[in-house]
Amino acid sequence: FVQQTKWSLQLMTQRTLEAESNVEKLKQQISILQGELESSKVENENLKAGQTTDLGAVKHNIDFALQNLHKIITGANWSVRQLTLGVESLHFVAEVLESTGKISEVEAEKE
Repeated sequence: FVQQTKWSLQLMTQRTLEAESNVEKLKQQISILQGELESSKVENENLKAGQTTDLGAVKHNIDFALQNLHKIITGANWSVRQLTLGVESLHFVAEVLESTGKISEVEAEKE
């Protein structure tokens, strides 16, 4: 019985030492994680502070893009108008050529 009690006591002592070692390791991990958490909080605050500045830059970029888009739209509208006028001119030339062709046929028939 005494031998079994000694063995159980040694086993419990060993488990206690392992548990204490695990507790120390966990305390170290907690300390490291707390440091990372604090670092993340600081980084988060810095990002939030920088975000307002970035929003100003984004707004500026959007305004610049909109101005360029309006210029492109104006240019496209002008190009479409020019194309429309060109098509109308081509229709007119085609009609003149058709009339000329008909006149040539009539004169050829007369001869």
